[in-house]
Amino acid sequence: MENSKEQNKEMSAQESLDLISETLNNNRRCILQNSAKHFILWGTLLLAFSIVIYELLHVTRDLHWMLLWFAMPVVGFPLARLLGKKGTAVPQNVISSQLHYIWLAYCVFAVAISIVAMFEMPSCITLLLVALLGFAECYSGLLLKNWPIIIGGFILGVGGAVVAMLVRSEAQLLVFAAGGLILAATGLIVKRQYQ
Repeated sequence: MENSKEQNKEMSAQESLDLISETLNNNRRCILQNSAKHFILWGTLLLAFSIVIYELLHVTRDLHWMLLWFAMPVVGFPLARLLGKKGTAVPQNVISSQLHYIWLAYCVFAVAISIVAMFEMPSCITLLLVALLGFAECYSGLLLKNWPIIIGGFILGVGGAVVAMLVRSEAQLLVFAAGGLILAATGLIVKRQYQ
């Protein structure tokens, strides 16, 4: 009799562990689905802004066009908020909170570095910003245990930094165009994984 009670307790403990594991996997899946939309959004914006700014700089040679970068968050944040309201609610947990702070930190660093670069010669700004962007994506992938995000972030950060060191003109902006493609492609891959 006692043996069967112990078996039931063990079975319930195993069932509890299974339930916890299933809940964590469902939360991760939901966060990944939401992240895919944001990777696509920000990748598309990065691609569009970098090509527009590159063309304007290439044609006019007026560095004031670089100020258009500050319009990207003005356009992107309302769109991101709209995307966040659409679809399934993202569970609020440690992972979603850490992801939020990773990308908030990237935004703060990117804006601060860009403002500082306005007063100095922005010789290494592309290298620094693309390395930070790749790091933020790669670390997000590590938190979410998702290889396409990890690999995309590594390619973006390290590959983008190497290209930025080799290119010394407004063509450096095309590193961000490639970065936008990588972000958007990562989002599409993740979206397809979790349809």
